[in-house]
Amino acid sequence: MLVAAYVAFAFLLVICIGLEFSACRSKLTGRSCANPAFLRFQVDYYQVYFLALAADWLQGPYLYKLYQHYHFLEAQIAIIYVCGFASTVLFGLVSSSLVDRLGRKKSCILFSLTYSVCCLTKLSWDYFVLIIGRILGGLSTALLFSAFEAWYVHEHVERYDFPAEWIPATFSKAAFWNSVIAVGAGVVANVFAEWLGLGPVAPFMVSIPFLVMAGVLAMKNWDENYGKKRALSKTCTDGLKCLLSDRRVLLLGTIQALFESVIYIFIFLWTPVLDPHDPPLGIVFSSFMVASMVGSSLYRIATSKKYHLQPMHILSLSVLIVFFSLFMLTFSTNPGQENPLESFLAFLLIELSCGLYFPSMGFLRQKVIPEKDQAGVMNWFRVPLNLLACLGLLILHDSDYKTGTRNMFTICSVMMVMALLAVVSLFTVVRNNAELRMPSPAGHTEASSPEL
Repeated sequence: MLVAAYVAFAFLLVICIGLEFSACRSKLTGRSCANPAFLRFQVDYYQVYFLALAADWLQGPYLYKLYQHYHFLEAQIAIIYVCGFASTVLFGLVSSSLVDRLGRKKSCILFSLTYSVCCLTKLSWDYFVLIIGRILGGLSTALLFSAFEAWYVHEHVERYDFPAEWIPATFSKAAFWNSVIAVGAGVVANVFAEWLGLGPVAPFMVSIPFLVMAGVLAMKNWDENYGKKRALSKTCTDGLKCLLSDRRVLLLGTIQALFESVIYIFIFLWTPVLDPHDPPLGIVFSSFMVASMVGSSLYRIATSKKYHLQPMHILSLSVLIVFFSLFMLTFSTNPGQENPLESFLAFLLIELSCGLYFPSMGFLRQKVIPEKDQAGVMNWFRVPLNLLACLGLLILHDSDYKTGTRNMFTICSVMMVMALLAVVSLFTVVRNNAELRMPSPAGHTEASSPEL
């Protein structure tokens, strides 16, 4: 596994670089890139946001390993993860309203504080303290994915009065560098945890300086802004009406809940599946991130003028790949007949499919869900998503370790069959809907660039 992890990382990195060169012609360009004031504004945003992302990604490779290092059983670790998912649901529902009322700048600083405390809790061997840390992690994640983007959009349009058409340029670049940072974070985490022998808690301690710098720079360089006060009940009610009145929205929500809950379960299971075979977990994590970047590059190439595939087709392909990968895993994790290399390959395919899925789903959501209802609809999407993930982990909690893991992959395979049926139904509903097609390369760039 040691050799396989490094070979896979190097091989995927070469492919990714080649695909990026092939896809670079379809990246967003324009006079925004030559505007000095706009470039300075982007730098002010990126230096805070990228530090926050780096701190977040550094914690990915060794979270499960840390709990294992503290001698907790898999069932106990599953409960900690369930607490994290539950907090993500609760804080995700109120994060937008909280950020708008508290202020976007203050919310970003609060993110730095809460995530730093979350990292410090990892020094404790106490089970209750670790659960509190996961709950704080859920709050921090909700703030990361709401406060920073909201601050940027307000400053871009309201304070600096830059054209709204330039916003995708910023998010396109941010999405690309987010992937690069994720790859680098895995390598850095591996260096501190394994090469330097500091153990699985080391990456969490390395995250803290990044969080402190992000908070200080936001405090120093950013101006405060606020959003319009919106009643959470009205937002959710309007979102539910939109969800129930449009079959396309309902089917998209079903696909998202099934697909992403399976991804959450995969995030929990990949470490216990591979770790007994002593792989470098940081390098494995980086390999996953490169595979996802390969998927994103393939999406941009597939939807370019040369091939002109539609996001609906790519969404179908991504769901099919995940089903095939989970089917592989039901055999490669069979007790007594484990095949770690086959499991590793299946995990890489799942990550590659994520690179195809997220820009496809982002494009379709943007076209199907009215802008005024997006916040409410997304809140409803997240509820079944996290409930399914929590239910899956609770089932695993009550199972024997080895058979439970295999059974969980079997259940996930069934969930992906359901997602495939939902995709087929959606395809039938929107088959003649020109609105959900990419009419030109220009249309593709604007729609997909924020997700990459």
